[in-house]
Parts: sequence; structure tokens; C-alpha cells
Amino acid sequence: MNLLRSEWTKLRSVRSTWIAAVSVVLSSAVLGVVGASDLLGSPPGEPPAGWDPTATSLKGFLLAQLIIGMLGALSVTPEYDTGMIGTSLAAVPARSRLLGAKMAVVAAVALVTGLVTTLVSFTVVQLMLAGTGLPVAGLGDPGVAGALAGGVLYLTLIALAGVAVGVLTRSTTGSLGVLVGALLLMPAFAPAIGEWFTRIWPFTAGQAAYTVVPVEGAVTPGVGLTVLIAAVACVAVAGHAALRARDV
Repeated sequence: MNLLRSEWTKLRSVRSTWIAAVSVVLSSAVLGVVGASDLLGSPPGEPPAGWDPTATSLKGFLLAQLIIGMLGALSVTPEYDTGMIGTSLAAVPARSRLLGAKMAVVAAVALVTGLVTTLVSFTVVQLMLAGTGLPVAGLGDPGVAGALAGGVLYLTLIALAGVAVGVLTRSTTGSLGVLVGALLLMPAFAPAIGEWFTRIWPFTAGQAAYTVVPVEGAVTPGVGLTVLIAAVACVAVAGHAALRARDV
């Protein structure tokens, strides 16, 4: 408990934590609004095939996921930058406990941030869509609550991946580069590699978690979350191995 309290104190005392958390919420809502703005003023009519108002409201996750991933990385990298990691390891020689405490605290912050982000984005975009004549989604509609919960879990998993990436790179800049590559560049280039790669790339597959209407060629929400959880677990194991093996 003392270790968790210590890690919480470290995380909340850094201004970047709160800047990142607020940025996650705002970036998701703003980008979601921008993404839905082209539907404003369109004549009422039948929705396009595969219309999913829930997934549409969470399009802002494209940027929010990168910021929350960096929130996770910033729970680690400043200690390497300042050399304080040596003090932390001296106080807690059990590196498994130290990494576990960091991940637990980041998971708690990410869950709250992800919940606020998901609800704000959903609400704002649904209010916009209500003026287009297209069908909108409500919390009580079938599958919507599950999709929103999937969105919260998706963002939380990305934050945990950020912690592990921070341990592996030991650098804020390096973590940003890895996360940009994994979250933005690889999904962009995946179609050129093959449809099969698009389906199995963890951060693309995981996005199925916050869909209600099945997307042709995509995995189901359950499979997508399973793939993402497995990938984050592998990165976490790699980070743990690096923390145990390397001198600091």
C-alpha cells in the first residue's frame, strides 16, 4: 500500500500528468466533432451502410490514444531523465513490485480519464448527429453501453502499453516515437501489407471493442480486445525483463 501511495504521489505531483489527462478528453471530443461536422446540414435520409453512431462518436480516439499512451510513458521516463530511477530501485529492490505499482496507478488514472473521455465524446457527437436526420445512439440502446465500456478499456490498455514502452526506451522522445509508429503509422501502412495484417495488428484489432455494428473484414469486439490484451501483456513482460536485466 505504501508503494502504491508513493507512485500515486509521484504521478499526481507532475504537471504533465494532468495536462495529458485533460488533453485526452479535449482532443477526443474536438476531433470527434470535426469528424462528424461534415454530416451537419445533410438532408435527412437513410443512413449509409454500416452506420454506427457509437463508433463515429469515438473517432477522436485517433489522437487521444497517443496522448494517453504518453501519459503512461511519462510515469516512467522522467525518472530515467533525472536519474531518480536509481533512488526508486534502491528504495524498492523488487523491480516486479515497482513496475506493478506503476502500472496499477496508471491503470487507475487511465480508467477515470478513459471514462470521462468516452462519455464526453459520445455525448457531444450524438448531440451533433441529432441535427443531421441520421439515427443516433442512446446509452440504453443494445450494444452501446458495452461499446463505451470497450472504449474505456481500450484507452486503459494503451496507457499500460505506454508504461512498458517507457521502461523499454527509458526516454520520453523514444517512447513518443514508438507510440506514433505503433498507433498511427503501422495502421496507416497496414493495408499495403495485407488485409490479414490490418485485422491482426493489435491496435487496429482493439478498436473493434468500441463498435456496435460489425465492420466487414474486421474482428469481433471480443477477439479484438483479446488480441490487444495479449499484445500489451507481451510488451509488459518485455519491459519487466528489461528492468530486471539492465543497469540503471
